[in-house]
Amino acid sequence: MEYVYAALMLHSAGKEVNEEGIKKVVEAAGIKVDDVRIKALVAALEGVDIAKVLSQASVMPVAVAAAPTAAAASAGKAEATEEKEEKKEEAEESGIEGLGALFG
Repeated sequence: MEYVYAALMLHSAGKEVNEEGIKKVVEAAGIKVDDVRIKALVAALEGVDIAKVLSQASVMPVAVAAAPTAAAASAGKAEATEEKEEKKEEAEESGIEGLGALFG
């Protein structure tokens, strides 16, 4: 992730996003450089208009969760508790079956 951040910093500063620039930024942050990751990132960004991608990303709608009512919230908690109990029972059963298969 730090390599992507380095590329974004270079782009934001108006510098060319290349292997040497990313390497310098990552080194300046005190992070051990992985040349393979830098090469892969530069290759992946080849031909990509970063400004266009960033502008499209900033206008994408973000899903806003509606506030549930108290009744719906308590019903959801009850269902979640039941599901957790069922999953726990299933896990225990499958573990027991696995042991039976192991010992014949």
